[in-house]
Amino acid sequence: MILGSTGSIGVQALEIVSASEELEVVGLAAGSSWERVLAQAAEHGVRAVALADPDAAEAARGAWDGRVLAGEEGIRELAGASGADLVLNGIVGAAGLGSTIVALGAGIDVALANKESLVIGGELTMALAEATGARLLPVDSEHSALFQLIGAEAPGTVDRIVLTASGGPFRGRTDLDDVTVEEALAHPTWSMGGRITIDSATLMNKGFEAIEAHHLFGVPFERIEVVVHPQSIVHSLIDLNDGATLAHLGHPDMRVPISYALHHPERADVDVPRLDLAALGQLSFEEPDLDTFACLRLALEAGRAGGTAPCVLNAADEVAVAAFLGGMIGFNAIPAAIERVLAAMPPTQPTHFEELFAIDAEARRRTEEEVGGLARV
Repeated sequence: MILGSTGSIGVQALEIVSASEELEVVGLAAGSSWERVLAQAAEHGVRAVALADPDAAEAARGAWDGRVLAGEEGIRELAGASGADLVLNGIVGAAGLGSTIVALGAGIDVALANKESLVIGGELTMALAEATGARLLPVDSEHSALFQLIGAEAPGTVDRIVLTASGGPFRGRTDLDDVTVEEALAHPTWSMGGRITIDSATLMNKGFEAIEAHHLFGVPFERIEVVVHPQSIVHSLIDLNDGATLAHLGHPDMRVPISYALHHPERADVDVPRLDLAALGQLSFEEPDLDTFACLRLALEAGRAGGTAPCVLNAADEVAVAAFLGGMIGFNAIPAAIERVLAAMPPTQPTHFEELFAIDAEARRRTEEEVGGLARV
């Protein structure tokens, strides 16, 4: 089953399915693009879909004789009752957490592209997976690389993990006051949706990935490093106890980690260019600028604080990024709003997902107030 089937991850996942004789799709879910979802369903023989937008779901019901579920509740119902062996969660943002909970709770493996499932509820999500025996298979290129590198090593041999960041469109710049939405959306390497592209421009996305890696691999933050690597060829590295460093390399193409997650533990052919190091010429690395890119600093601080801090971080970021995309605030107002909300909501230790949902709602409310105060005149 594919959640977020009309997004970048979902579309590429369907390409992988089309090229495979072993994979079959039993359900699709999306936001509001009902015509596209129905076209995908027809192409892949799917008889059940879900749409987060109730109006879109109603339109789909009028145009199709298959099963159509509505709202986020409908998506969660489909995730838990589809009979799938694996749910690919490609939903963007906090909205994807509920589906991860439902799938893991039902003992269904999750191919996870929704990093918020671990940023918001890392401890609880990992505990749920352990309790039910369901697996979390990372889809992000960096975490897929780490999953493969760490999985080949004996427990206790990994001293450090290194996440690479392209640096986004503003690498090397120190004045970002006048950044436009168009400039921020012009990512030099990856083609992604609006929110994740802005998160990559602020380096918040790399902070989220550090939090996600902390939970997936049980590595403390003092042994997680972020380096800027503009070529995006080295996806992650690990340092071992004997002094060796292992790296996972490849062209930046999301079909590779998606295919690995969908076929795991097997590997399938993926039609992507093979790496030619001589043609590349060089690979470069540099430290991130935590003063200019304050979002990365805030994410790492929230991760170290733990508890509800990453939940607050994500909620504030979603609201602030939406305000920037809507032209309400400037680029540097994104970290300013997030930092104020984090300071106003000291972390606590949640014991249930419902507590996280309440914290998420409160953080959004506070961020909307902050955004109003930071709005451009």
